Amino acid sequence: LNRNHIDGTNQLFKLAFSDVFWDKIVEIRKRRVKEIYVYDVCVNERIPTFIGGFGGIVLHNTALAVGIAKELGRDVPFVPITASEIYSTEIKKTEFLTQALRKAIGVRIHEMRKIYEGEVKEMKIEKEQHPYNPYVQIPASAVITLATKAESTKLSMDQSFEMQLVQQGVELGDIIQIDVDGGRIVKLGKSEKAVKKEKLDLTSVKQIPVPSGPVAKEKEFVYVLTLHQLDVASSRSGIDMFSLLFGGRERKEIDNEVRKQVDEQVKAMVESGKAEILPGVLYIDEINMLDIECFAFLNRAMEAELAPIIILATNRGLTKIRGTDIVSPHGLPQDFLDRILIINTHPYSSEEIRKILEIRAKSEGIELDTETLNYLTKLGTEASLRYSIQLLAPAMEIAKANGRNKIKKIDVEKARKLFADVKKSLKVISNYEKLMLK
Repeated sequence: LNRNHIDGTNQLFKLAFSDVFWDKIVEIRKRRVKEIYVYDVCVNERIPTFIGGFGGIVLHNTALAVGIAKELGRDVPFVPITASEIYSTEIKKTEFLTQALRKAIGVRIHEMRKIYEGEVKEMKIEKEQHPYNPYVQIPASAVITLATKAESTKLSMDQSFEMQLVQQGVELGDIIQIDVDGGRIVKLGKSEKAVKKEKLDLTSVKQIPVPSGPVAKEKEFVYVLTLHQLDVASSRSGIDMFSLLFGGRERKEIDNEVRKQVDEQVKAMVESGKAEILPGVLYIDEINMLDIECFAFLNRAMEAELAPIIILATNRGLTKIRGTDIVSPHGLPQDFLDRILIINTHPYSSEEIRKILEIRAKSEGIELDTETLNYLTKLGTEASLRYSIQLLAPAMEIAKANGRNKIKKIDVEKARKLFADVKKSLKVISNYEKLMLK
């Protein structure tokens, strides 16, 4: 699916009436080719793909989920999880899903801060005696001169700022940015003029032009956080000693009151124009692994005021809903299915299978004659497209063993004898069922 085919989520509805087919993406490889490929996203045996719910729910693959996230805009969160992860955590199932949902909702915060920015023209560091070691001197304060194309300003700073100058190795000719409100110094690079003075042919130092305008200015800082990150920052229960020391992944539960406070703060920032909400994409694989409690929770979460696009994936047909004896399509409850818009899909035609085989063989650098291509197309129709594609690699190895660089029909036939398709394998199992362990 070419991402240019999706201009926002509204275009997804057009896919229901288009010639696009769906399938599970087994492998994605980057190749240096001239052609622009449209990856097929196809479902065999008329397994349906779903779109629906508050903000949209899609049943099927990751590539579509990533594409939707990118089409929604820059900095949009994309959170992939597997349903089986829910049962291997130290927290409740609903808490895990809540955290996943809030990780998929971003907040782009705009903040105006006072900064000093310019090229370091002069720098004088004052040192003092260490309070515990009289033989060691430590930085006490500093005086630097920053210059832009318009003006020059001398600044005095305390020990905290001076220590940052030393730690970052700031030298004359460097261009730095001092965030007064945040209390930090950032080394941006070295001025182009200073680099030319050193007369170096090769340098790894980033060269940037001297800033224009005044040294002191108001600058807008834009950064994106998720609601879950804000929850953790606002809750002491989200941080333990082990995570502080070793950066371990956090699994603690967060109180609902903390989330309500975060939501109120975010709402206030949005209303004042200081922030904007970025609904992202939550991709849940193996959705049939969720139990009835999780589906009941998702029913409510889908209709919340802040809800991401939820994309679900499963390869199950009619199966039992986990935790019940009820058989339902894809293992999803009926009230959950009622919220979903179904897109009917169709199997590939012979011409489509032939075209896909041609593209795949070309991308793999495999040569096929017309007879071999026709035979592979026939196998794709009788067995599956995936089986025909998988025969290309062993058939190529057989051809090489016979001193040829081009696959012939006899090579595919030999590969077919070595590797059975699903239907043939099931037939063998049924014939030897009594000899196999149960």
